[in-house]
Amino acid sequence: MIFTAKIDKTALKGTPVKLEGNYQEVGNYAPLVKVTTPDLQEKTIGGESNKAQLIITVPSLDTPVCDAEARHFNQEAAKHENIDVTIVSMDLPFAAAKFCNVAGIENLTIGSDFRHKAFARAYGMLISDGALQGLCARALFVISKDGKIVYKQVVPEITEEPNYDEALNAAIDAAKAGASCCGFCQ
Repeated sequence: MIFTAKIDKTALKGTPVKLEGNYQEVGNYAPLVKVTTPDLQEKTIGGESNKAQLIITVPSLDTPVCDAEARHFNQEAAKHENIDVTIVSMDLPFAAAKFCNVAGIENLTIGSDFRHKAFARAYGMLISDGALQGLCARALFVISKDGKIVYKQVVPEITEEPNYDEALNAAIDAAKAGASCCGFCQ
């Protein structure tokens, strides 16, 4: 019998890169993970919440594509107070703080996964080879209020921006939906 692990696929300038960690798919319970904010506090993401969560992973905020993505989602987050938006990267919290100040990021949270790479491993987004080894792949996860992954987008080419509209629509839909723990309140 042959066992194969499910893995997501992405590439850097057309060259496939390997991802490691726990493969997550739509319908799975979103693992609870702690990331470090620019003010060195811990923020728990994943799991159940009173808001839908849009979790965005990027390799580094110090690249043009990641910068554009952060600015885009910062503008969108201002329009949707019932969605908790977090960008996760391996950037140090100090670099994230500087980025937020320069870019005017104030409507979402930047979370660093530098300490334990816990998010990247729990969600299968840790790049395990190539030039970006040790960083996060570019991806988006929408987590419903009841803690389930309801949308996932792994950008096939790391140097390209994600499908913003698709991810935002999924997050808006998740924010409108109630928790579905038992179905009674729906």
